[in-house]
Parts: sequence; C-alpha cells; structure tokens
Amino acid sequence: MPLDDIHRKFPDLDAWRHGTRQPTFNQLENLAHTTHTPFGTFFLNTPPVDDVPIPDFRTIANAGVSTPSPDLLETIFICQQRQEWYRNHALVSGAEPLGFIASASIRDSVPETAQRIREQLSFSSADRRQDPTWADALRRLIDSAEDAGILVMVSGIVGNNTHRGLNPDEFRGFALSDALAPLIFINGADTKAAQIFTLIHEVAHLWIGQTALSDVSLDSTDGNETELWCNRVAAEVLVPLDSLRAEFRGRVDAEELDRLAKLYKVSTLVVLKRIYDLGRVPWDAYQNAYQEELRRVLGLLSRGDSSGGNYYYTQPLRVSRRFARAIISDASTGRTLHRDAFRLLGTRKYETFVKLGKQVGVA
Repeated sequence: MPLDDIHRKFPDLDAWRHGTRQPTFNQLENLAHTTHTPFGTFFLNTPPVDDVPIPDFRTIANAGVSTPSPDLLETIFICQQRQEWYRNHALVSGAEPLGFIASASIRDSVPETAQRIREQLSFSSADRRQDPTWADALRRLIDSAEDAGILVMVSGIVGNNTHRGLNPDEFRGFALSDALAPLIFINGADTKAAQIFTLIHEVAHLWIGQTALSDVSLDSTDGNETELWCNRVAAEVLVPLDSLRAEFRGRVDAEELDRLAKLYKVSTLVVLKRIYDLGRVPWDAYQNAYQEELRRVLGLLSRGDSSGGNYYYTQPLRVSRRFARAIISDASTGRTLHRDAFRLLGTRKYETFVKLGKQVGVA
C-alpha cells in the first residue's frame, strides 16, 4: 500500500514512525486493519519474516520470488483451515483415500499420465468442442474435479473482501495435496483460459502427491524439474499432440492461433507452445512469437471479474461446492458449530447460511 494513501487516513503517521508521538490504542487497531497487518506486529523489535508456508515453485528469471503479499498468505491460510476441517470430516465419515493422489512420479510418461487425468476428469478434447465458451468448459472441469474428490476453490479476492483483489502476476494457483482432502485454489482474477490450464497443472501436482505454489510459465525450458513436468502434462491433457498434428493448418498467425484456442478451450499461448512441441517452430522463433502473442493477448483480454455477480452463485465456487455441502450438512446436524461453519464459509448471517445450503443442494 502506498505511503501516501496511509498518510491521508493517518496524518500523524510520520510522527509515530519517528517516535515523537504515540498512537492511541484505537488508532493502532485502525492502522493494523487498514494495512492488513497483525496487531501484535507493531510491538516487535524487528519485522517478522513472512515465508510462504508451502513449497514455492514460482520463479522470475529463474530466481525465486520473495516477499509474499498478505493477500497470498491469508488465502493459503484460509485454504489450509478449510482443508483441515474437511480432512477430519472425511476421517469421521469413513472416507477411503483417493487412489490417484501420489499415483505418479515425474519420471512417468507424460502422454500416459495425461490420458489417466483426462479419463479421471472426463475432460476430453471432443467434449470441449461442444462447450460454447471457455467459461462453460471451466465450470464443467471444476465439477468433474469435485466429483473426483478434489476441493476446487476459485476466487479473485481474499476471503469475501471485494476490496482485496488477488494479483495473477503474483500467483496463478496452488495445490494442497492430501489423500482424503486434496485442495486446489485457482486465482479467479485470471482469464478463463488461464484458469483451465492452471487447474490441470495443479491436478498434475496432486497426481505426484505434491503440495505446491505454482508458476505455470510456458516461455522457458529452464526451472524446476517438477514444474516443467506438470506444465507438459497439463499441455498434453488440453492439447494432445496427436490431435494437434491433425488439426494444425501449418501457419502460425493470429487467426490460426485463435481458431485452435477456441477448439481446445485453451489460451493462444498454450496453442503456440504445443506447435513448438510439434517441432514446427524453432526455439528462438517460438520465444519471439510467444512475447508478441503475449502482448496481443494482454491487449485483447481483460482479467476476470473478481467482485461482481450473484453472491449465492459465486460463493460456492470460492469455497468449493463439495466443501460447502459437507460443512453446511455437518452444522445442520450439530456436529460442527455454526460459528465455525460461518467462519470457514465466510458468512455472517444464519439467513445467508441457509440460502447457501439451498444453492448447493443441502436443505
């Protein structure tokens, strides 16, 4: 947050920082709330070091990304709390571990792994050709993943705070691997095509049983070996080379990229990468074309709407329909306190809780 913005709300900030004046308790509480800073942090001698609490595979120029934002950290913590509740719920309910979690390794064949994922999620290229839009394909993919036992949470904001949008340039998604409660979070502020690729990329992480904060960059052959493997699997799931070989018309231009992207319901950047994988474009030419296409895409596409829409439609997507059904049902029988259910669902009123239950099919 720019200091100028904080100064406007707290005119005495410089005096507090230099020790010539002291804030009141209420002023300090307001400062903590405004800057999303834990209240106790202001009483420490030195600022705490905020590390990402899960393996971080994001890179910029092959270097690790440091200093995670409070938005990213809070999003991970919220998802970890939901996963912990759902895992305990699954244990009490006698659920069996999911067989596909940690069923592969990065030494396994990419095409074979991709085929197993396509079969598990019922997400074939032929089916996607019937989806009118990327949004339709994404929703069907989310439903299939949840039917397979994966908690899928898609949101472009922190919790329910529409004033705290998530930045896709900081992260696209992450996976929290668990045999009983696997969880995938997708940054809903990204484009629908990007969300589809990220979701499959995170599924690949679950297939090897790995929790990870991901990069999903396609413009480099260097970097973490696991990330590169998950990218290759995701690309093969969405655009199988055998299929592309038959569909590709031999030219690399905007019209052809758009046609193939619509056919497979992916981004043109994924299509371009698969054309390179076919051996139709040399690496240097691919990198130049990738950067040119990236500029074109950024000029044409806007980020997803992270704040609008019907609350009772978007909230189940933010918290996972599977999770919402489980915790609402559990609270209705008295096994979970309504207070805890409200907190994990991000609701405050009983009326909202009841309406959410009806939305996800829990009376």
